[in-house]
Amino acid sequence: MKPIIECVPNFSEGVDPDIINSITGEIASVTGVKLLNVDAGKDANRTVVTFAGEPDAVVEAAFLAIKMAGELIDMRAQKGEHPRMGATDVCPLIPISHITLDEVAVYAEHLARRVGEELQIPVYLYEHSQPNKTRSNLAAIRAGEYEGFFKKIKLPAWKPDFGPAEMDARRGATVIGARDFLIAYNINLDTQSINIANEIACEVRETGRIVINENGKQRIPGALKYVKAIGWYIEEYGLAQVSMNLTNIAVTPIHIVFDEVKSRALAHNITVVGSELIGMIPLKAMLDAGAYFRQKLGQSQTLNENKLINSAVEAMGLNQLTSFESEKRIIEYLL
Repeated sequence: MKPIIECVPNFSEGVDPDIINSITGEIASVTGVKLLNVDAGKDANRTVVTFAGEPDAVVEAAFLAIKMAGELIDMRAQKGEHPRMGATDVCPLIPISHITLDEVAVYAEHLARRVGEELQIPVYLYEHSQPNKTRSNLAAIRAGEYEGFFKKIKLPAWKPDFGPAEMDARRGATVIGARDFLIAYNINLDTQSINIANEIACEVRETGRIVINENGKQRIPGALKYVKAIGWYIEEYGLAQVSMNLTNIAVTPIHIVFDEVKSRALAHNITVVGSELIGMIPLKAMLDAGAYFRQKLGQSQTLNENKLINSAVEAMGLNQLTSFESEKRIIEYLL
């Protein structure tokens, strides 16, 4: 069996379909790669693209996409709700089958080196590809965002791993690395309050919040391990969201995240009005969620795949704002 890896680059453009199509066209042009999903968000002004294939082909497709994004996206004019630092903000490589995370890290470093040397874009390694754990977290790298990076990149502690130690005004900088499968997941709140959304995000995310008391600064951890979260307002929906990355769904699965946010929302006297998946999800995550919610209702969990998936979609409101199409969202079905 051939090794298969997935790539999920995030581009800082979610409005102009011509730009998005040009970038994804570069990916689709590479033999041995399958374009799985293109998820554009207008308010976030960000497009998450998912594709998979044999490692060498995926690296080539990612390089071409990063190059095209740098030609078409001008960060000097880019605005959006989502934190960002470059035209290609982040480009993770993920093992899918017959390949280890360590092996994927080799391909990620090859891609990062090529982007830095051939395109002259500052590149930071992250997650499993970054040996320096003080700068392996994406949020730590991206802190200050595009606007703050002109000074940050000059600091010795934040010299890029590849490429020039000079912020590219048009293309920005990018982050590349190998990581495990991640679920990007947003839960909709029946409020327009960013403050409430941020409060709930602090309560659930692993890093929690920093408080100041008589003992100085103290970090109060959140409720959920391997969950990153922020709160924001999505004008398109007229709702605030808790926007999350679930980085280890074996420890903290999506259904537990939904129930925890729902509980925290009720404590703030608001309700959850569905949720949305950004990109792809493994089949097992949906089956486990369906069985979990059916068990809570005292219903049978020994159902076929479609019925369990439908139970998960209904319980988490994944079709509340847009339709949830299993054949386009579940990675095994697409592969």
